[in-house]
Amino acid sequence: MSTVEEIERAVERLAPADFARLAAWIDARRHAQWTRQMDQDAAAGRLGFLFDEADAERTAGQLHDWPPAE
Repeated sequence: MSTVEEIERAVERLAPADFARLAAWIDARRHAQWTRQMDQDAAAGRLGFLFDEADAERTAGQLHDWPPAE
């Protein structure tokens, strides 16, 4: 299998249990890639604006816990 289309056709033929296993693997891989990218962005200082926004909201009394207390 070398094309996305071939992979899609093969996935369509998977048994439900195998499809669930593949979906879990893809989700884990995507999460790992996202985590690596976030770590790289944080190390490079590209996320500092988020901390600045949170500090400004905290100072203005607009920062709230999530989920909100009931």
